[in-house]
Formats: sequence, C-alpha cells, structure tokens
Amino acid sequence: MTKTLKFKVGSSVAVIDEDIRGTISKIENGVYFLLDQTGFEYRYAAEDLVAVQGDQFEMSKYKDINNPLLLEKMRDSETKKRSFKKSSSKDEVVMEVDLHIEKLNKFHKRMDSSDILITQIDTAQQKLEYAIRNRIPNLVFIHGVGEGVLEKELKFLFGRYPVRYEPASYRKYGMGATAVYVIQNIKNQ
Repeated sequence: MTKTLKFKVGSSVAVIDEDIRGTISKIENGVYFLLDQTGFEYRYAAEDLVAVQGDQFEMSKYKDINNPLLLEKMRDSETKKRSFKKSSSKDEVVMEVDLHIEKLNKFHKRMDSSDILITQIDTAQQKLEYAIRNRIPNLVFIHGVGEGVLEKELKFLFGRYPVRYEPASYRKYGMGATAVYVIQNIKNQ
C-alpha cells in the first residue's frame, strides 16, 4: 500500500497548535519543512498541519467566525501578543523573550544540540530586530543558566546591534536572563 502525501511542496499551511503559517518547502521521510514569511524553516508531521487558502488569512480578522479551531487559534495569537509586560517605571514596555527550547519548538526532543542553539539564536535575532524596528526600548532574554553556551552566543549577537546589555533583575528572573536596552538614534526620533 502506497502512502499518499497530505501536502505537496508549495502548499500553504498553518500549524495547528502554534501561530505559524507558511508554505511547504520540502518533504523528507514524512517530515514537512514549513518556510514562514520571515524565512525561518520549521519541521512538522502532517498531523500537525492544516491546509490554508489565501482568503482564510483575511477571514481570521473577523470575530464572528463560528469555527471553534480557528477561534481557539485566534485566542492563542492574542495571548502571545500580550506577552509585552509593563515594568515598574511608568510608560516603560519590556518585551520578554523566553528562549527555552520547549517554548520555541514542541518537537525539540527530535532536535540535536546544534539545531537547538540555532533555533534559539535565530529567535533572539528576530525578536531583537523586531524590537529595534518597532522602537521597543527594553527586552529581557530568558536563557537559563546551563553551561553558558547560549549566553555567550547571545552576547556575540548583541554586539552586532545598537544595544547595551546586562544581567537582568536577579529578583525577577534569577541568574538566567539578560536585559537588553536598544540605543535609539536621537536624530530619528
């Protein structure tokens, strides 16, 4: 009996349990490689994906949709948008980015250590660039203590951007977090 593939290369798909959409870039041994709009590639099994037509993206903007799966996905997306937290000082927004791999990829057990590190660094870079683009002045990257490999790679990454960094509040985050402050160019404000 021949196994038929659920999706083909070029199919538009969304991930069932995550707010990730894109197109299938390749298929290897039943693993579907999803390329999102930022150019990041994810790996999923067919049962974790759902086909998406172009107009479904537009439909998801409306709250009167009666599809329970789509409504749940919209609630999850709104929860992620609220991950920005107010800090103690007035009008100061802090964007928290948890880089623990179990927060970034539910299939992390299938990944080797280099894939995990690459995923974490790519996520950190995307979030940092997002913050700079959107003038979010303060970020906290939660990376954990471990052997310090991720922390060293993060410091190397931060050195390539107009930011300064320091250990985040020990009281709030413990030893495994780094606070990053975006240096805004006064001429552009």
